[in-house]
Amino acid sequence: MKLRFCKMQGLGNDFVVFDAINQQVELSEQQLRFLADQHFGVGCDQILLVEPPRSEDTDFYYRIFNADGAEVEQCGNGARCFARFVRDQGLSSKDRIRVGTASGDIQLYLQEDGLVRVNMGAPELQPRAIPFAAERQQAVYDIMVNGKSWQISAISMGNPHAVLLVDDVEQAPVATLGAALERHERFPQHVNAGFMAVLSPEEISLRVFERGAGETLACGSGACAAVVAGRLRGLLKEQVKVHLRGGDLVVSWAGGQSPVWMSGPATKVFEGTIDL
Repeated sequence: MKLRFCKMQGLGNDFVVFDAINQQVELSEQQLRFLADQHFGVGCDQILLVEPPRSEDTDFYYRIFNADGAEVEQCGNGARCFARFVRDQGLSSKDRIRVGTASGDIQLYLQEDGLVRVNMGAPELQPRAIPFAAERQQAVYDIMVNGKSWQISAISMGNPHAVLLVDDVEQAPVATLGAALERHERFPQHVNAGFMAVLSPEEISLRVFERGAGETLACGSGACAAVVAGRLRGLLKEQVKVHLRGGDLVVSWAGGQSPVWMSGPATKVFEGTIDL
């Protein structure tokens, strides 16, 4: 089976993107893992599928698979690459693209400056909906990991996030604590672990250990979750610049049921054909 694909990246968070409208794309978990492998496959953090819409209110449907082959609900950096891909491939000429996902509809805006702005929807804070095991909603939760108590904020941006406040992201135990949090029993669908340092009320640094992928250079939904967490703690203003290892995003949230907005770049790396 030969498939055309496009390698894309958003702040170093890299993707293999397939047009599943003009070609039939059915990938097994083994094939997904092969595609993501940087030594034997194309190499990426996630695989994205652009599919026909499943409702009259959307232009496309968006599917996301982690490097371990598991399908997930949402990816902010991937959403920006999705928007750039459908424009570059001539699948849409719209500046506002409505996209269905497993976690609900999102809207993508292609800006004149080349950046992509994403309406990520309102954050979900109710523990049952994240999902996260807790008796009631709180801004901060205590959680035991490897015999030590840590404080996290638990938020869903269409996918679950645990956000920790740290003094210095470079010294944060991202590899060890991130891996332990990812599969913590209180997160039944596993979780993305974000390590946030507040530099000012309008600026943070962030590293994210993504479920099924490990630490990535950037995580769009993780940046959104971090800003929500900082706002809930009273540490951040409405619009925040987020410094990730792969570059910067701008995230804004007015609070409550207002949507979280994210702006950042999306870039095509190369196109190719692979025989699976």
